[in-house]
Amino acid sequence: MKPLLICCSLLVAGAALAAPGQDRPQDYRWSIALTPQPGAGLSRLSVPTDVYLHARSASLADVRLFDSTGKPLAFALTAPPAQSRTQRDTLAMRIFPVTGKNIGYYELDNVDIRTGNDGRLLSVTTRGGGTPDAAPGLLILDAGPPAKDSRIGALHFTLPPGTDNYNAQVLLEVSDDLKQWDAIATTTLNWLRNSDTQTLANDRIEFAPRAFRYARLSWQYGDPITFAGIAAQQVSVTAVASPRATITLKGTAGKDVDERLYATPIAIPADSIGLQLAEGNTSMPVTLGVYHPASEAPRQRLHLGPRARATQAADFEPLLNTTFYRINMDGKERVSGDLAMPVVQTAQWVLRPQYHSGTNPNLNSVLRLGWTPASLVFLASGKGPYQLVFGRNGATPAALPLSQVAPGFTQEELLALPVATAARVVALTSEAPIEKTPDGAGLRLAALWAALLLGVGVLGFFAWRLLAQMKEEQGSTDKQEH
Repeated sequence: MKPLLICCSLLVAGAALAAPGQDRPQDYRWSIALTPQPGAGLSRLSVPTDVYLHARSASLADVRLFDSTGKPLAFALTAPPAQSRTQRDTLAMRIFPVTGKNIGYYELDNVDIRTGNDGRLLSVTTRGGGTPDAAPGLLILDAGPPAKDSRIGALHFTLPPGTDNYNAQVLLEVSDDLKQWDAIATTTLNWLRNSDTQTLANDRIEFAPRAFRYARLSWQYGDPITFAGIAAQQVSVTAVASPRATITLKGTAGKDVDERLYATPIAIPADSIGLQLAEGNTSMPVTLGVYHPASEAPRQRLHLGPRARATQAADFEPLLNTTFYRINMDGKERVSGDLAMPVVQTAQWVLRPQYHSGTNPNLNSVLRLGWTPASLVFLASGKGPYQLVFGRNGATPAALPLSQVAPGFTQEELLALPVATAARVVALTSEAPIEKTPDGAGLRLAALWAALLLGVGVLGFFAWRLLAQMKEEQGSTDKQEH
């Protein structure tokens, strides 16, 4: 029984050695200190460029966040929140009263409207004439050509001089061509002034913002008047591009004539590419692409005859055909910009000029990649300072869905989160940990087998001793019987 207990103990010890170790900051190659703003329970920041340069995973699976005690913190990696800029302006509308009989809000059959070539409203007259001092049946308004990305969301009214108290219900319709009209709002306008000349007013019509040029105002009840002024509240919303990151890469000689290879950090989700040409007055048509892993076979394959060369060439996948240029004109230099493209993540870019010269000075040109960094959102729990660590082979993803880190937060609330400060990158180890299997699984497996083999050996030893003891006892019993 005792040998069995010893073996069980050895097996338990082996299982403990085989269990996964705790994730620690020192298991990673690089670290960046993060400092949230005081009192911020939830923070965000744009993932630093150094993370993309040194991460070992295309999906940033080796990114971790720890507090000062080594406790892992919850974080999410997500696309940056959409940003926009809102501008509000006041636009004075031109007012054209329409007077005369049979003028209703639903038709303008008895009205002549003249416009300029640019759509500007010039005049509005009633057929058969009208009394200049008569109250208008309705008002035609011209807001001018709509500004790009702008909408009108309200009208503000100013009473004519000498009018202190007023009450009426009005209908607002809008149009882009003075033919088709859409009713968008009905409201009661009123002004009430007391003996102390204090005025209580409801002097606005508000509606869902929309773009339009013309409007007409008619009365549901109350006395029609020509307002002294009508101002449109214009709202312009402009999208703001998310922060961008760029990197420049120097090339090395490739396999074909004039071909250049650019080693690229695998984590960079490049969506733009450019070439900084070394020489001026150059136009350089190129093909950009990547080699598939099969092309990493020994270079001797290049010398196995024409068939082997064709097989090797098939490993190249062209992704883009474009022309980079750098041309001087009248003392000014025209330079090709970066080319937008779908996101590409690769460990190596290949550039092939479409015309080979063998002495191309622009082979020393620098490749430029651009991308939009992800947004890191994290809970500032535990003890600071916090460490953002990365750079480990075989790490499994630790980022959580955004809904688990910031549950219920809208895009506007995420954009308003306080931004944490990132320090400079620091190397934690001289070399990245070498792991031939994820999380040291090979080492744990070897430890488990060693423990099992040791247990079997000990069990065999005790079984041999027990068998020898039983033989001795049997021999003694036989002698006593004789």
